[in-house]
Amino acid sequence: MSGGVPDRPAPHAAREAVERCLARIEQLDPALNAMITTTAERAREEADACDRAATEGRWLGLLHGLPIALKDNIETAGVRTTSGAAYLADHIPNRDAPVVGRLKAQGAVLIGKANMQELAWGVVSTNPVVGQCRNPWNPERIPGGSSGGSGAVVAAEMAEASLGTDTGGSVRIPASMTGVAGLRPTHGRISIRGITPVSVAHDTVGPMARCVADVGRLFAALAAYDPLDPVSRDLPLDNFLPRLDDGIEGVRIGLASNFFFENVDAEVEAAVRAAARTLESLGAQLVDVTLPGAETAQRWTTIMAYANACAYHKERLDAGPGALSEPVYERMIMGRDFSAVDYAEAMRGREAWRRALAQVFETVDVLLAPTTPRPAPPIADDRSLHRATQDATRFTYGGALASIPGLSVPCGFSSDGLPIGMMLEAAWGAEPLLFRVGHAYQQATDWHLRRAPCLDEGRAGAT
Repeated sequence: MSGGVPDRPAPHAAREAVERCLARIEQLDPALNAMITTTAERAREEADACDRAATEGRWLGLLHGLPIALKDNIETAGVRTTSGAAYLADHIPNRDAPVVGRLKAQGAVLIGKANMQELAWGVVSTNPVVGQCRNPWNPERIPGGSSGGSGAVVAAEMAEASLGTDTGGSVRIPASMTGVAGLRPTHGRISIRGITPVSVAHDTVGPMARCVADVGRLFAALAAYDPLDPVSRDLPLDNFLPRLDDGIEGVRIGLASNFFFENVDAEVEAAVRAAARTLESLGAQLVDVTLPGAETAQRWTTIMAYANACAYHKERLDAGPGALSEPVYERMIMGRDFSAVDYAEAMRGREAWRRALAQVFETVDVLLAPTTPRPAPPIADDRSLHRATQDATRFTYGGALASIPGLSVPCGFSSDGLPIGMMLEAAWGAEPLLFRVGHAYQQATDWHLRRAPCLDEGRAGAT
């Protein structure tokens, strides 16, 4: 699946794709631990239904036969949905989240539920249900989070696409650290009903895939107004997929002269600036910009997200660390240290930040920055959760605070073989522009086509 217009499915294509993914899961997941639940029997049945339809000349939609994994905080009827929490380890919902229904309506095939950080609270992607998810590029490194499994399954070809959730970076960070593309949409653009919340004021559902064009296709299938979701926004969306190949001549791309290139790994900065030059060679115009308030956006987001998480998990926090793992409990309960005055200041800070960005988007069309300040760090003890999350979210929290869309695109590798991602952000509702820029970049580069070493090792082990 790639490009702006879907190919008509070939007979048996869906079943063959599912079998490839299931074989990868069998070969690689014992080491990577990227899946919490694999739905092999269901996937085969759904794939066979797709292939029967293809034989009859019927096309089931944009995602016909696509094997997809879902982050395990997305309710799936009849399938265990744990949110990575011990108290939900045996939870089986009796209904699908709306996003699952939309995937089914477009012909997608559920391959299973992906590993994640406990309650989506951090970037390490470990939990008391199944343990630590590992990065396919180096299993001694984290895959990012909280949607670490959603990134790892795509990078390891256990699924052709996945859904994650992004509150402050939880799609973009693992996309960057596992070398895939991942979107945080405009807040409210995709329904978040049926998803275990972190901070409803910031929570989003985001698609992940190797190719930006495929992320765009998933977005087109998922974006819709949900009248039962109190934060859903009814935003118009044209059929943008046929225009992905229109190029980026004249697109104004802003590079921040403050904050976003400060305290950044030298190889990350070099890769992102090289990506900017590639975009310039494709016809884009590079513009230096200043982003007033960028330095405080992480603090304001932290206050709001922590307070909202404490409100949702009030009873479990009141009960002490028994219901949650100790590192998650200790990090989450820090939200009770913030006062009502702190929250009010954060709200005023968010308003000012949104106004500042609105003014910037009058002079540029897209902002470009590193997704994360450095590549995936090593897996460490649980006490590293807070420190690792603070560092990894430095550049992603701002977009969450403003509710703007952000797309992470692979743009290089470190000297030790770890993926590097660039983040493209645009004004509210401008996801199609992000896809066009990201797709143009991928047409000119091959970073997204590089394959993790474990894939070749898995192939060797299977022969």
